[in-house]
Amino acid sequence: MKQYTLAVATLVFLVLTTGATAFGLLDAYYQLVLMFIGVNIILSASLNLINGYMGEFSCGHAGFMAVGAYVSSVLSVWLFTRDGKLGAALLSPELAVYLFPAILLAGTVAAALAGLLVAIPSFRTRGDYLAIITLAVNYIVKSIIENTEAVGGARGFMGMKKVVDAMTEVADLPWMMIWVMIGTVFTLLVIRRFVSSTYGKGIVAIRDDEIAAELMSVNTRRLKMVAFMLSSGLAGLAGGLFAHILGYINPGSFTIMKSTECLVMVYLGGMGSLSGSVLSAVGFTLLLELLRPLELIKWVVVPFMLILLMLFRPEGLMGSRELSDLFPRLRAYHRTGRE
Repeated sequence: MKQYTLAVATLVFLVLTTGATAFGLLDAYYQLVLMFIGVNIILSASLNLINGYMGEFSCGHAGFMAVGAYVSSVLSVWLFTRDGKLGAALLSPELAVYLFPAILLAGTVAAALAGLLVAIPSFRTRGDYLAIITLAVNYIVKSIIENTEAVGGARGFMGMKKVVDAMTEVADLPWMMIWVMIGTVFTLLVIRRFVSSTYGKGIVAIRDDEIAAELMSVNTRRLKMVAFMLSSGLAGLAGGLFAHILGYINPGSFTIMKSTECLVMVYLGGMGSLSGSVLSAVGFTLLLELLRPLELIKWVVVPFMLILLMLFRPEGLMGSRELSDLFPRLRAYHRTGRE
């Protein structure tokens, strides 16, 4: 039972949040902020798998997020929207609530396969050179989307809101909040189990010394491929949720600025700390909302705060530690790859 404490705690939070929404205690704005927090937790934790646990430097995470967003959006509109630009719906809109996890899974798989564009070059490159490759992949994905008229090109793609409305007609519940909470719990459990496994210990060995890891019979190529595909796939899951929350996406939502936000959350929380990824995602999302009235000035305030953080606490909020390191009683409920 102890190993499922995180899932149980989040389930309780989900029930309370759903009840609060049903009774009007949470308006649409607060629901939106909570959903963005969940999406950012998924992005931060998945990127930390590469930049933190494996010690590589990936800075094109938004490209994989875009793949998941567009694949899941096109599928949901194509299957469940009768007057969509892709033609008549293939299935009844009422089935959306039951098949939506499969839609998200398709976006996740597509993003994981796109992760091979980075995984394969990583066999021969590291550091700055790998960072350039990830940037190139981000721009490649963005350029392909901008020049594909079938998905709206630079104008963007919409229609996902109708799919969400179809779910609400089946049962009057905050469905997107429910899916975001489930996706967040799924991501945290998968990453925690992964870094606690033999594969997780292998990617930590790659971070410490790749040559020594190879000498100790660690299959570094396989581990890199698995880690990159898992990280990219979870970014695609975040993209699918993000697209259906807003009901509209365009290539401008997945620029280098979005990838930079993911990097900020990883380094703010601490490299190789899953707890740090969660805390930084929550804090960074709330900070952006608090600074929203400043408009463009917030992009001066936020980098300045990060500069101060790097000067006085370069290891981030948590460093490489978890909450169980700060609160020993939690060790029975939280296992990491260092154990």
